[in-house]
Amino acid sequence: MVYLHSVLLRDLLREGLITRGVEHFAAAHVADSLVETSLRGVDSHGVHLYPHYCRAVEGGRINARPSIRISRTAASAAAVDADHAFGHHAGAVAIDAAVGMARETGVGAVSVANSSHFGAAAYFALRAARAGFLGMAFCNADALVKVYNGKSSFFGTNPICFCAPLSGEEPFCLDMATSLAAWNKVKNARTAGSTIPQGWAFDESGVGVIDPRRARSLAPLGGYKGFDLGMMVDVLCALLANGPMSRDIPPMFDAPLSVRRRVSHFFIALDISKFVPLNVFMDRLREMAGRVRATPAMEGADDAVMVAGDPEKRCYAVRIVEGIPMTDERFADLLGVIPGVAAARVSR
Repeated sequence: MVYLHSVLLRDLLREGLITRGVEHFAAAHVADSLVETSLRGVDSHGVHLYPHYCRAVEGGRINARPSIRISRTAASAAAVDADHAFGHHAGAVAIDAAVGMARETGVGAVSVANSSHFGAAAYFALRAARAGFLGMAFCNADALVKVYNGKSSFFGTNPICFCAPLSGEEPFCLDMATSLAAWNKVKNARTAGSTIPQGWAFDESGVGVIDPRRARSLAPLGGYKGFDLGMMVDVLCALLANGPMSRDIPPMFDAPLSVRRRVSHFFIALDISKFVPLNVFMDRLREMAGRVRATPAMEGADDAVMVAGDPEKRCYAVRIVEGIPMTDERFADLLGVIPGVAAARVSR
């Protein structure tokens, strides 16, 4: 394993994009999102994606210098046309607009059309929560989740993220896909030549498989309930932004990098202080989290009782000191797009 210093890595990722013509604001948000996400242990949506993003810029899928347009359609609503920008860039514009409207009216909701992959949804909802707001982020994705009782997929892994500030620590953060497992885990099993658990994935006929090479779709989280949560996300994203449904979005990795994907997002911010004093809310959420954590663990449980976001907080505390770990293979891929990244290696 190679370990990378997060601050040095962030600077190198940003500069690597700028040298490819990406505007500074966009490059900063991509670098910030990828590094923060890897520090939190969500490697599938962190620094590992950087080489793919570089190739997407070079191929023309991602617009390096977009003209993002935001239209305020009501006191608490706005629509963004991302002009095929990095989703990290468009999402930051949108969540900041949602927070701005919420300061005025109590709530802000923003749809985003013509965007691209936005990385981890938590990056945006945490941005709102750290400013003292409830933050929510949603995104649709290419079809990977099998229709409940059907043979093939229709909706994507369509993430849902909800964040809230609490006293004395980083915000509560629920960031979840609407599939039982991530497609990245299936891809990793293919590379490793290992099997996957029964119930994770299905072949082209909708039959369950444990051979990741035969996997064509993923199981929805919680059966039909998870499948319909994915549909809810597509309603919020695709329909409100008048963009393509998941089934009509080109695949992230398999489609030519000249093809623009037109991904849609949706963001909500709520001003807590319009309902209850912010400090009261934060203290009570801290109390709630503490009481949940204090619940006696089941005999034989492999870990303590936690609330959403606790594993990521633990991982962050380790990686901010020890560095972001990366396999030699992943590091070689990163070296291929920014040779100078070797300067971020941590001596161990």
